[in-house]
Amino acid sequence: MDKGNSFFTRKKEQLGVQLNSVQKKAVLHTKGPLLLLASPGSGKTTTTIMRIGYLIEEEGVDPSRIKAVTFSRASAADMKERFVRFFPAYPIDCVDFSTIHSLAFQIVRDYYNKQGATYQLIEGNQDGGPNKKLLLRKIFKSLNGENITEEQLEEVSTYISYIKNKLLPRNEWKKIESDIPHIESIVEEYENIKNANPNILLLDYDDMLTIANDVFSQDESILRKYQNRYDFVLTDESQDTSLVQHMIIEKLVKPNQNLYVVADDDQSIYSWRGAEPKYLLDFKQVYSDAVILKMEQNYRSSNDIVDIANRFIKRNKDRYAKNMFTENPNHKPIQTKQFEDFRFQAKYLVQEINRVEKKKDVAILYRNNSSSILLINELDRNQIPFYIKDSDNRFFSHWVVKDVLNFMRMTFTDKRFDIFEQVYTKCGFYLSKEQLFDVAKKQPTQSIFDRLLQNKNLKDYQIKQIKHCQETFQQMKGAKPLKVIQLIRDQLGYDKTIKEMSKRLGFKTDYLFGVLQTLEEIADTLDSMEQFANRLKHLEQLLKNSRHNKNQDAITLTTFHSSKGLEFRKVYMIDLIEGVIPTHDEIQKYKEGNRDLMEEAVRLFYVGMTRAEQELELLSYKKQNGKDLVQSRFMTNVKNLISPPIRIQTADPEKKQLARKPAVPYNPNAIKHEKEIQIGQLVKHRVFGHGSIVSVTEDKIEIQFQKEKKALLLETCLEMGLLEPVDGVVVT
Repeated sequence: MDKGNSFFTRKKEQLGVQLNSVQKKAVLHTKGPLLLLASPGSGKTTTTIMRIGYLIEEEGVDPSRIKAVTFSRASAADMKERFVRFFPAYPIDCVDFSTIHSLAFQIVRDYYNKQGATYQLIEGNQDGGPNKKLLLRKIFKSLNGENITEEQLEEVSTYISYIKNKLLPRNEWKKIESDIPHIESIVEEYENIKNANPNILLLDYDDMLTIANDVFSQDESILRKYQNRYDFVLTDESQDTSLVQHMIIEKLVKPNQNLYVVADDDQSIYSWRGAEPKYLLDFKQVYSDAVILKMEQNYRSSNDIVDIANRFIKRNKDRYAKNMFTENPNHKPIQTKQFEDFRFQAKYLVQEINRVEKKKDVAILYRNNSSSILLINELDRNQIPFYIKDSDNRFFSHWVVKDVLNFMRMTFTDKRFDIFEQVYTKCGFYLSKEQLFDVAKKQPTQSIFDRLLQNKNLKDYQIKQIKHCQETFQQMKGAKPLKVIQLIRDQLGYDKTIKEMSKRLGFKTDYLFGVLQTLEEIADTLDSMEQFANRLKHLEQLLKNSRHNKNQDAITLTTFHSSKGLEFRKVYMIDLIEGVIPTHDEIQKYKEGNRDLMEEAVRLFYVGMTRAEQELELLSYKKQNGKDLVQSRFMTNVKNLISPPIRIQTADPEKKQLARKPAVPYNPNAIKHEKEIQIGQLVKHRVFGHGSIVSVTEDKIEIQFQKEKKALLLETCLEMGLLEPVDGVVVT
């Protein structure tokens, strides 16, 4: 311990770094496995770097015998930079910092060199050779007869990553839900093509992991080579590590088990990529002599935020019992706002951000990338600089956007077959290939519609629809872009087409209508279709150029997922509605008794909350596209944690009011899940006494009490434990 004290004293004098008692224990634990559960803002990177330094300076460990595995290249670079800053006496590359994929690549390379085999990466290659995306595009079209969309391509890639990271055998692929037609056949054909030429194996990034794991299982000499290379292994962000990644590390550390794992099961948000947070919960089963430490002190956020976030995450059950706390003072209570319509949200944000002196202190977080488009439109109109962390937004190349622009082009000229060919399937003509070919070969100086009507084989409904479309395009000529989009949706029947395509191809209808609504908002103040097209180009360029604002005085826009690891003085979490967070799928699975997806959604919301240092605002709205919406249950939960509402009787028996009371005491017998509720069930309400359940909807529960029937918020009853089952016969 004297050795440790002198080290900590020296580093405090040299660097001004002072560790708390748990952090010191983590640094000093140098033998055997250690799981360090690090709450948000608890100083995990500092602790990890100090531990590496302690191993080198006090334990005499050769730096090259330390392996630090991170989740991303950015994390590896950050840790390396931090190590050099803390311990400048050592060469920059003396400790081996890398991603798990980089480690796997070394293993695979050694294996194939030994075998004399040739392989080629088909991801990230710029040499014009085989390419993963091109392969998947060709396979999808051959099996489905249609071009794959960007969303579908991303879903197929995610599906492939999932099965490989989970090490799922072929007979279990069917258990994975997917809206992609013939998804299993697509993946099977993809793998067949990659392995078709035994002389040159085609590998993607996920293959690196599975092959490296197989090599460690089957080639004793290569396994020993890597086991003998490192005496100490450290892994960061291990809650995001997949099963195959855990297996590689497990084999690597087997001889001495000097494994240091930093993780937070409450921040595991990548199960859709194959992450295995349960592995952390079972850590003692894998490493029976493991020590588990909890870094629960948050140095980042004010007490207002830490207290509510800590209580919020406890709605999850599959987690280590932790109590995040801070010694930071209160600054400002979490704010919640619900607008009448979603359009007011962006205008409010601009209004508020205009008052902020340092824009880089502010971040706007959202679940879906599409949320950023309306924001950048409003920010640009108000000349507010921004940086978008997820700058690969594909909104402007989306097929719905292309369709709308092509419809607009047809109002300028209805003679170009190349434009017509892009949109004719969305007009309800139901043309055969022969009919389409007949149009293509006719005189190009004529209107497309006139050429169509010359075909003698047209059905009556086709003639009627062609004439209707021709009249609609006449109405669209010279109209303002907002009016044009509305005519496309209503008169041309584009909304109906989208619904039909979604049903047939598994598209998400709400998302596609959201794209159209965003286009309408962009078009709202514009006078011509030329202005509209130019505005889209301008916004697309702004999106690309925003990366140059990364270190400037600009606000940050990012998804909840990509915000992990970041921190800002003020954070806005937006679009907090049911169906977005949690998603409809997460809600449905929860109703069916599977809480895994819902718990991950809770963790995602928690990650967003804990990005804020001093101020946090949660924003929702009641309507979008004329449709009534329900505020996210998570936002409702936070509001209740801030100030729980309980109905109480006033002096006037005809009037009720909501009074704010302290948090209600925990009731271990309370009903906690919707699946436990039955119609006619006898229950006891903490305030209203005994009653019988009459009905249950998505957000409300109706109970007949002795004197009256009451409709209560279901989420509030469950989260606050207000209902307790009472013995008795269920009334049917």
